[in-house]
Amino acid sequence: MIVLLGAILGVVTGATIAWRRKGRLADILQYAFVYFLIFSLAGLFVTLLIHRAAAV
Repeated sequence: MIVLLGAILGVVTGATIAWRRKGRLADILQYAFVYFLIFSLAGLFVTLLIHRAAAV
């Protein structure tokens, strides 16, 4: 669940940043994808940490 929230937040954040910088469609898509990857990985690590802490 956290990974999906991170992915959605990453796409929205990346697209917004590129749009505010007056980027073309390709720029907006690239920013959205890169932020999607970063936020998804961060969400994955947070999920793993939560599950590890609950198992102890």
